[in-house]
Formats: sequence, structure tokens, C-alpha cells
Amino acid sequence: MRILVVEDDGLLREAVATVLKEEAYQVDEADNGPDGLYLAQQRVHDLLVLDIMIPGMDGLTVLSELRRQGAAMPVLLLTARDAVADRVKGLDSGADDYLVKPFATLELLARIRALLRQLSAGAPDGELQYGQLGLKCQHKEAYAQGKPLKLTLKEYELLEYFMLGREQILTKEQLLDRVWGIDSDAGLGVVDVYVHYLRRKLAPFGLDSCIQTVRGVGYLLKEKK
Repeated sequence: MRILVVEDDGLLREAVATVLKEEAYQVDEADNGPDGLYLAQQRVHDLLVLDIMIPGMDGLTVLSELRRQGAAMPVLLLTARDAVADRVKGLDSGADDYLVKPFATLELLARIRALLRQLSAGAPDGELQYGQLGLKCQHKEAYAQGKPLKLTLKEYELLEYFMLGREQILTKEQLLDRVWGIDSDAGLGVVDVYVHYLRRKLAPFGLDSCIQTVRGVGYLLKEKK
């Protein structure tokens, strides 16, 4: 799972990012509204942790613009304001949850886990299922027809993103940013290489054709009937 943290307080942002990385989340960071909006617009994150009082463009404006553009990822607002009117305004702007500073790390992680459960469409906590493919996200384990798949970390992350975006076209740019990171120096060709690796490991189960090529655009995961 990849999380975007937008917070202008450098110490707090670093602390939140460190805690999330210790929980095996991938993390991208921004310290202002315009950069945060740009990163969120890439549609490669599973969740946005967004401070309200950030320079350049406040968090509520960032959130409203993302919702206007159709972004559906869960958003957890961070703020020093605890008045009911402020919480209502944040939720009405499209936030999924609201956490007042200072906050306990355990509560932050619990709220993030609760929001990320929305992505698994009712599956057991920490698990994803699509057709004959299954993931245990907490342990980064993959299964095909109930049997373990021996995947490298990048192969696992690629399959996880495919399953989260199942039956949706994912561009090569999105796949690159998601799996290798927005600041990666890797070229788009690495996506094709790892899709090939992943298909090769799915082939013994007859599932390699589930990852379909969309010529000139990217790929999608769709089980053939």
C-alpha cells in the first residue's frame, strides 16, 4: 500500500512517514498544497494523509479539487483545530476521517487501517481477492488457486496494484510511479520487464492471460471468462 503524506511541519511529517514505513507502507511526502495536489493527481496512492494548514494551497482546497476531479482515495485530515464546525467543514469537503493534533501514533495507524479496509471490498482485514488470485497484504504473500506464489517484492507490489485497480486500465506511468516511486530514475521499460516476470509466474496456473496489454497505454487485470 502506498500513502501520500502532505504536512508542512518537517518533524511531524518525518515522524509520520517513519512510522508508516515501519508498518511496511510505501510513503511519498509533500510539504505544501500545490506539490501535494500534483502528487495526489497521479492516482497511484491508496490513501492521503493531509494537513489542513499548509502553504501555497490549504488542505481543504486540495481536497475539494481532488474530489472535483473524481479522485476517490480515502483522505485522513490532520488539523490543530478541534471545533465541531471545523470537523464538519472538513468532512463536508470530502474527507473520510479527521484527526486532531497532537495525536497518538497508535490511533493514527488504527484510523489508517480502517480507511484502507475500504479498498478490500469487504474482504478479511489485510487480504485482497480477485478470481483465483489472493493476497495477504500484511505479510506480502500472494496466492494463485490457493497455492503460494514466489514473488519478488517488486512483483508482489505490481500484482497488488493490479488487484486494487482490477478491471481498470493502468498506464505504464502509473505503474512506474506506484511500484518504483515517483522520484525513480527507472524508465518505462522496467514496467514491461516486470509484467513479463509476473506473467511467467502466473503461467503454471493458467492465469498469465489475466494481465492484458492495452496497446499504447498500459495494462489491466481482468479475468477471462
